[in-house]
Amino acid sequence: MPHRVPIDLHTHSSVSDGTETPAELVRSAAAAGLGTVALTDHDSTAGWADASAEASAQGIDFVPGMELSTRYGWKSVHMLAYFFDPTNEALVAECERIRSARRTRAEAMVARIAEDYDLTWDDVLAHTAPGASVGRPHIADALVTRGHVLDRNEAFETLLHPRGGYFEPLYAPTPLEGVRLIRDAGGAPVLAHPATHGRDNVLDLQYLTSLVDAGLAGLEVEHRENTRDGKAYLLAFAREHDLVVTGSSDYHGAGKPNLLGENTTSPEALERLAAAAV
Repeated sequence: MPHRVPIDLHTHSSVSDGTETPAELVRSAAAAGLGTVALTDHDSTAGWADASAEASAQGIDFVPGMELSTRYGWKSVHMLAYFFDPTNEALVAECERIRSARRTRAEAMVARIAEDYDLTWDDVLAHTAPGASVGRPHIADALVTRGHVLDRNEAFETLLHPRGGYFEPLYAPTPLEGVRLIRDAGGAPVLAHPATHGRDNVLDLQYLTSLVDAGLAGLEVEHRENTRDGKAYLLAFAREHDLVVTGSSDYHGAGKPNLLGENTTSPEALERLAAAAV
């Protein structure tokens, strides 16, 4: 049975770096007129049960997903995963390792920032939901509260930027390892917003092709941060390799200006992703 439209396949709750609980997010999705919503928290499936229950109550469809952190050289590369087994031991272990590394990284960054600015670890925890994985967005929110920056965007463009002097790299598997982990867990991997800095900053052609060979199912093309030339490049690559093309909001609640449903995915594309998951 086809999923209801419109379809938004990329959202975040307070389980990772969104500002709404999974249930609140689903209620927001219903209020925005969505027919289908995916919850894709970073490296976690902890919000699935609440989101799925609320989706049933709201009369909309729920797609189980996650945004897996990966790294290619110095680049942070995000890999969306859909319809996978959340109990798969290898994927669960890798997500736990990433979340642990994220907390260690956040603590190190806060310690560095605290040498120059009025900021404590408790300030950051005050902006982190119980059980959520602490990350840079929570540090950003603490910096906003302390009055050091205006909003999250300013925090990421200054103090939390890799060139800001306080940055600490995050452990993560490679994108190729990420695709294999998701596939081995029975899921469909989709490369998230791969052209945020234009076509020249997309993963190089040889490596991108290796992801396809390993089982990459799709590319998130319609995303507010992908550039026009980047989208054209991605669409051409998707046609050449018969990849699924998705569109999503990357909604974070009040944490980002992104609006639910501002980009959407076709029912046919979602059906292909579901069929690709085994």
